[in-house]
Amino acid sequence: MDALIAAAARALAAGDALGALQHVSLRDDPAALALRGTAMARLGDLPRARELLRRAASGFGARETLARARCVVAEADVALAMRELDRPSRPLAAATALLHARGDRANAAHARVLAVRRLLLLGRLGEARAGLAQLDGAALPSRLAAIANLAAAELALRALRTGAAGEALARARAAAMRARDAALLAEIATVEKTLSQPAARQRHAGGERALRLHEVEALFASGALVVDGCRLRVRVGDAWLPLARRPVLFALARALALAWPGEAARDALIAAAFRVRRFDDTHRARLRVEIGRLRAGLKPWADIEARESGFALLPRDGRAVALLDPPIDGEQAALLALLADGEAWSTAALALALGSSQRNVQRALAGLASSGQARAIGRTRTRRWVAAPMAGFATTLLLPGVLPAA
Repeated sequence: MDALIAAAARALAAGDALGALQHVSLRDDPAALALRGTAMARLGDLPRARELLRRAASGFGARETLARARCVVAEADVALAMRELDRPSRPLAAATALLHARGDRANAAHARVLAVRRLLLLGRLGEARAGLAQLDGAALPSRLAAIANLAAAELALRALRTGAAGEALARARAAAMRARDAALLAEIATVEKTLSQPAARQRHAGGERALRLHEVEALFASGALVVDGCRLRVRVGDAWLPLARRPVLFALARALALAWPGEAARDALIAAAFRVRRFDDTHRARLRVEIGRLRAGLKPWADIEARESGFALLPRDGRAVALLDPPIDGEQAALLALLADGEAWSTAALALALGSSQRNVQRALAGLASSGQARAIGRTRTRRWVAAPMAGFATTLLLPGVLPAA
């Protein structure tokens, strides 16, 4: 490696992207192109960075597979920053295997962290959790350790495990401080704020109260029968009855929970479930059918008793009943609550869950996307919507600084 390439690599490792460009800006050999691409990514010009990295990868010879693999990893990092999530994952997986086999542990670990972050953005939480478990946190460089722990914190928060999320954030903060990375520290502080912000409202006949994440977690752990208006399910402990795609049953469960320990009038149940103002015998007959379906779903935890003027929810084993709603009212709040589980939703499924039209849901999603709170994956019929990650992940700070050196 010549002196200019070495000097540029040292400048990048020290965080001096402009200094690196001064050494290699007029060169077009593959190593210089790779360094220029990394520097441009750190300066925020991602399209130009991607172009330079592709030119570098194609310029390395057949025997320079290690350098080409590093370019693939760097380009995948740029693609992640540009949210190009529909790219095939095989090139990154092949580059990861090659880097690991050739002893480049730092860049192999970087590639694995990239794969985990991509899975998080796609809403594939189970695969992200499995990928994270394969990382050896003690062997990661400080900056990558911070990012890996941020991903672990997000997975824990999505599962409402606030204790584990706090521990992961503490590890991320310690690693970011060792790396002296101000951008990562700012991202960690943003995620930490979610632990103290209202996450839901507990509703009852007399009013409501705001709950933070750890209070929601404690409510679920209490054994109460929780009608969860955030994720449209009925939950007892770790078991739940999903009702997101059965909006009539969820509306009935919500009305019964709001009236508990009393009873919900039949007319109120019809209005809540069927959204009509005038009732007739067909609505009352349909109400009996839907109550029977809900009774069957809740059978392990509660019964629904028919009374003279309505129906009452009777939980078993002395359980309390709690009703949770999103922290604020409105269709966008309900959408964010559904997307908070990290899964990828189609517009049709969201419309069904909310009992709204697809057009209204599309308008609400467009507003969330413009504010950076939600993100679309795919196009036309394959388009799915997921929540924005809790941490921004400053990708341009994470490209391998020793790309052509090792």
